[in-house]
Amino acid sequence: MGRHMVIMEQMKQEEHDYLRNFIAAALKEDIGDGDHTSLSTIPAGKMGEATLIVKEQGVLAGVAEALAVFAQVDSSLQVEVFISDGSNVKLGDVAFKVSGSIHGILAAERLVLNIMQRMSGIATATRRITQALEGTATRVLDTRKTTPLMRFLEKKAVALGGGTNHRFGLYDMILIKDNHVDYAGGIKQAVERANQYRTEQGKVIPIEVEVRNLDEVRQVLEVGGVERIMLDNFSVELLREAVAIIDGRYVTEASGGITEENAAAYAAAGVDYISMGALTHSVKSLDMSLKAKLSD
Repeated sequence: MGRHMVIMEQMKQEEHDYLRNFIAAALKEDIGDGDHTSLSTIPAGKMGEATLIVKEQGVLAGVAEALAVFAQVDSSLQVEVFISDGSNVKLGDVAFKVSGSIHGILAAERLVLNIMQRMSGIATATRRITQALEGTATRVLDTRKTTPLMRFLEKKAVALGGGTNHRFGLYDMILIKDNHVDYAGGIKQAVERANQYRTEQGKVIPIEVEVRNLDEVRQVLEVGGVERIMLDNFSVELLREAVAIIDGRYVTEASGGITEENAAAYAAAGVDYISMGALTHSVKSLDMSLKAKLSD
């Protein structure tokens, strides 16, 4: 196995372990010392099944995570999947059927729904944005404005909706924002120190710098040493002018004040990316339910 394959396998194992730990913590939060409602009303060993029913149009996400939840709650539960992650769904669609111990199904129910409704809502909103950007070269990015400890799920949902993931955290990109610039004493000082740090630490990570006006755009062009320029809170007209000044020398990203309604207008200004915190911090969850019945 080559070095690249080894690294990929390690990453997959890390993701698996993170998901498993997340599920364990979420189940502990919800179940505590037992699901006393189910334990007191339904005899042990009673078998049943439940179907995941979609109750509005959207994009399905979280099926893989639902399978992991069921397996972790009760490995004997059987799940038959009918619709895969990333698929368009409509009212009445059945995503999967789970069968086995009713106690197990009910213990997993709320966590499965919480994950799938949240992820599907994000994937649905992202799909609408990507459709609005069709015909342009602009792609939509997510941000770090995510739910604590659910970032890995929310960013996966963005990707399932057709969006592009920005940096995952503070560790995989140097993103010099306005506060960093002000504390460092200016753009030149901040960028030069970031490059020195990157060299000294041997970090193979990109540098992006946020600018607030055309003067700061020109300062970045003068100092160089970055991979991407974030144009923050620019009007569409000013954004078009900034893109012309940059003239393809750096990757460009527009951020701030971008909504589903004006995303296409920002894309038309010629930026490579638009970033939208709203994709993960204020979307509506997709309505769905887990409908139970006794086994025949």
